[in-house]
Amino acid sequence: MILSDTETKAIDHEIALVPYKKAAVIEALKIVQQHHGWVSDEAVEAIAGYLDMSPAAVDSVATFYNLIFRKPVGRHVILLCDSISCYVMGYTKLYEGLQQHLKIKFGETTPDGRFTLLPNACLGCCDHAPALIIDEELYKDVTAERLKEILATYK
Repeated sequence: MILSDTETKAIDHEIALVPYKKAAVIEALKIVQQHHGWVSDEAVEAIAGYLDMSPAAVDSVATFYNLIFRKPVGRHVILLCDSISCYVMGYTKLYEGLQQHLKIKFGETTPDGRFTLLPNACLGCCDHAPALIIDEELYKDVTAERLKEILATYK
């Protein structure tokens, strides 16, 4: 894979903001993911070459951050908070509701490629637990009964 002109321009912008080229690795991963939906092995190698890093170093960053996807995901990514606050306030019912409605478990994508379901350690809104994010939309105080209505808005 070769980075596109759009990707390299965006990465160059990020490089200009940091003291060392390698410090832009997270942003470079996010840029490639934004354009492709995930970060392939070939993309890791291309980023590594562009930032003068080893592919292993780029991959270690990519696999550390749970919002960098190293395999294809659905059109919409659901991040279900599994922190203690969300757990106490109804996480189990939400997870069971998502499994029942989508027919998938964590780490899986619906057969139609519409949704991927992933756990997330904390979404930072414990006072409105339980919570989930779909794409970049945060849903707070979610009940299992609201799931069908929420999911229906995503095509």
